[in-house]
Amino acid sequence: MRNLPVGKLRAEFLQALFDKYAPLDERVVIGPKIGEDAAVIEMGDRYLVATTDPITFATDEIGWYALQVNANDLAVRGARPRWFLATLLLPEQATTDSSVEQIFSQLGRACEELEVSLVGGHTEVTHGLGRPIVVGTMLGEVSRDRLVTTGGAQVGDLLLLTKGVPLEGAAIIAREKEAELVRRGVPAALIERARNFLHWPGISVVPEARLACELGPVTAMHDPTEGGIATALSELAEASQVGLRVERERLPLLPEGERLCREFGLDPLGTIASGSLLLTLAPADAARVLRACAQEGIDCACVGRVVPRADGVTLVEGGRSRPMPTFPQDEIARLFGKS
Repeated sequence: MRNLPVGKLRAEFLQALFDKYAPLDERVVIGPKIGEDAAVIEMGDRYLVATTDPITFATDEIGWYALQVNANDLAVRGARPRWFLATLLLPEQATTDSSVEQIFSQLGRACEELEVSLVGGHTEVTHGLGRPIVVGTMLGEVSRDRLVTTGGAQVGDLLLLTKGVPLEGAAIIAREKEAELVRRGVPAALIERARNFLHWPGISVVPEARLACELGPVTAMHDPTEGGIATALSELAEASQVGLRVERERLPLLPEGERLCREFGLDPLGTIASGSLLLTLAPADAARVLRACAQEGIDCACVGRVVPRADGVTLVEGGRSRPMPTFPQDEIARLFGKS
């Protein structure tokens, strides 16, 4: 029996485990399902929304980072992030009072930015780790009539994508492989721009998700993470039981991300892409969101449309259509595997 590679488990295998071991009580509106970003539980006139995500590929600003990616999972539900729990697993022989204080300072700064309360968690020095790991759990709430899922896209909707890809992947490569990039002759200014992608245009999708929900109705939203934009598109299509026709020329690929991926032989379409937001809306609603994003200085592009499921998820380039590429392992995971 072969060992599993670094990164997410295969979607089919994971969903089979959910189906077998995750029976739901009657108040669970949305439970574990491939492509859905957070669980939804009925709590009277509101829904409690819950998610958990670890930070494993990056070490720089890890506490701040953990808040952002978990808040994103709630934002795409139309929910407001409210309460955060953090589990900090820290490497022996490399953890000091000062380094722990630094992570908590990052957690505190992010909580203040997002108006979230740090309400609990667990912290320990753990045997066998080579780097710190932060596992976050975010709780929030949304009114019953404002819930958005990944599985609501309708045939005829337009497909929008904010900012550019792979935003998170470019930032990770720049921060974790900076010395090697310098040796390869990558300009320092390009590396610095990519390092700063976490803050500008920013890894948080909370602002654009809130804006879109205010203008709505948004039929579906999804937060591209591991497996990149290609995997996120396939997950959205699967959750909604639809097909997608995506225009390759319209996909906003960040030049810095393309360059850094090229240096290591990675495909930017399969590289971790937090910071971008996928959403589907009826054409008239999509036009309003595009205008509003432009007014707020948020890059947002129409990259395709929702089609019948029988048409599949396709990438159109130069007038020719082909199946969307698949990535069983995130390209960043492959990079760290090489290391």
